[in-house]
Amino acid sequence: MSDGIIQSSLSLTHIWFILFLHVTSFWCLCPVCPPGYLVGYISHRKPWVEPESCDTHLETENALKSTTADVEPPPELQLNWKDITQLLTQKLTSQTFEKTLRDFDSKKRSAGSEEDMTLANNIFDRFEKLGMDPWTDIHFVQLQTPDRECANRVIFGSHVFEPAGYLAYSAPGHVQGTLVYGNYGRQEDLDVLQNKALELKGSVLLLRSGNISFAEQVDNAATKGASAVLIYPDVQDYKYLADTALYGHVHLGSGDPYTPGFPSFNHTQFPPTQSSGLPKILAQTITANMASTILKEIGGPESNANSGFKGGLPSVSYQLGGTKNISVNVNNVLVNKEIHNVFGVIKGFTDPDRYVVLGAQRDAWGNGYARAAVGTSVLIELAKAIREMVEKDGFRPKRSLVFASWSAGEYGSVGATEWLESRMSSDKSVFTYISLDGVVMGICFMYNNFTILLCSLRPMTIDDPAYPFLAFSGIPSISFHFITPNYYTYYGTNLDNMDHLNYQTNHRTSEMTAVAAQFAGQMALRLVHDHMLSLDVIFRHINQLLQSGQLKDVSPYWLSRARGSFQRAADSINNAIDNTDLNDKEACRILNDRIMRVEHTLLSPYVSPVETPYRHLLLGRGSHTLASIAETTDMEQLRTQLALATWNLQGCANNMVGNIWDIDNEI
Repeated sequence: MSDGIIQSSLSLTHIWFILFLHVTSFWCLCPVCPPGYLVGYISHRKPWVEPESCDTHLETENALKSTTADVEPPPELQLNWKDITQLLTQKLTSQTFEKTLRDFDSKKRSAGSEEDMTLANNIFDRFEKLGMDPWTDIHFVQLQTPDRECANRVIFGSHVFEPAGYLAYSAPGHVQGTLVYGNYGRQEDLDVLQNKALELKGSVLLLRSGNISFAEQVDNAATKGASAVLIYPDVQDYKYLADTALYGHVHLGSGDPYTPGFPSFNHTQFPPTQSSGLPKILAQTITANMASTILKEIGGPESNANSGFKGGLPSVSYQLGGTKNISVNVNNVLVNKEIHNVFGVIKGFTDPDRYVVLGAQRDAWGNGYARAAVGTSVLIELAKAIREMVEKDGFRPKRSLVFASWSAGEYGSVGATEWLESRMSSDKSVFTYISLDGVVMGICFMYNNFTILLCSLRPMTIDDPAYPFLAFSGIPSISFHFITPNYYTYYGTNLDNMDHLNYQTNHRTSEMTAVAAQFAGQMALRLVHDHMLSLDVIFRHINQLLQSGQLKDVSPYWLSRARGSFQRAADSINNAIDNTDLNDKEACRILNDRIMRVEHTLLSPYVSPVETPYRHLLLGRGSHTLASIAETTDMEQLRTQLALATWNLQGCANNMVGNIWDIDNEI
């Protein structure tokens, strides 16, 4: 029996009830508690104390800031955490998901299409029937699609290919250059090519998909001076038909790249600008069959057996090329699309203006069954189950739950990022984001009422749907996936459908979806149920950098002083928690406000969200990050970077303290 895997990505401000999450990544084999408990939960049996509430109706999203839930509780009902988890488990069954998964299975669901709008309206109606006061967030975004009248084309010798797949946000145009095979296009792969004296400037790089995102592959190639990139799915990594078309995007960022840092509202005029993450070189996908034809005739030196360059294409030696030219034509065009994000809310009874957001992508390149249908089904059934717990079972969440259905996720979390951009300066009330995208891509196993899972936690990557919430908006974020060693490989293809996911889960898709929903639901309910949120000592990552020597030749003195301020501020919060009556709602609210500010204040105030959207000091991308500081060789630049990072961290410590008279000014 092969073990199922839960793969999770979390921000450094981790939620306290999950075991071992105070490190960036780990692997562990976990026997999980019987039904009603899932991976890593600590069950607290404190009796539930019913807060005061008022019967107020929420008309719009803004009412979260001033209203509480409008459902009268059943009399004399007390719920502890065990009661809550059992109620949730009873409502989220495999039988429930069998129907919902069928309802949201759609052959077409491209962003901004008629099918996408139909799904959006369906979700809106369901939220409305549940009494969740739904609303719609509308944006007008620039999406890139192939030109129907002028196909993208690759010409190699006598071979002419017109691939059906494409990479959105490629630079358009025509280039001809020397063909070079570059494995996955990672930095270390391109270094191998340069060590073999292969010229990359002006070349066309042929890369196989995997390990890093399409956008990172193209960015790495552009950094080396390549003029175009061709990407294919090698059969060693992707076990599907060799003529399968591959789709994706190459924007090294998220959101509409033509309104970076701004929401794409139709009525608002923004200065003409482009995201710094838009590639300036051509990028195109080709099928494995096309790649096989090209690689058989590429010529040049052969890759070493131990280099990791050799894939699984039959009768291909994986030579590195550098001797023959290839032509690439990309004729993608920009189209303006109206997209709708749909929201519903279950209001909190104590702090309704503090909320967890659970979100799922609704669109996909094709059928998008695992990509979109599963997550949307979890979103709907979770909303239904928790709403019923409030109405009928006496559950009283202290904080609110917002359920979000995003559009244009396939183009780089466009819908979600536009919503974040529209709220960047006005709202800091989202204290956690839980992504429901791709939660089922494999199977976990039951043995004597125990679920056996291999837990895999890793840093959040740039192509994770939750990444913009963390790196752009500073919101602690969670992304998790049920996978198996035989990884689900149909994302970004027309083969992501019910049949393939059922095969991957041994025809237990609805059962696995129910388990995933319970997992996500318990995370969300713990966050809105408990009196106190939690704080991870974020500076552990900085300690690791210092201890590993990655900051060698740099004096960490002032950074260490800022670290001291941060640690003292963290200690002050912990001491305040220990000495606070957790039944005092106002005291809890004040402490929670201090905790919620931590991740947000790790966003650097010294860089522009237009030029550098991922401003997070630890997990962002750009010269402001600690990772960049560790690599800088320019001492003048290093001094500036170190000073800004130090004050970024000190500002985080100051915000944690709360009162201005308690701020630590030892630096």
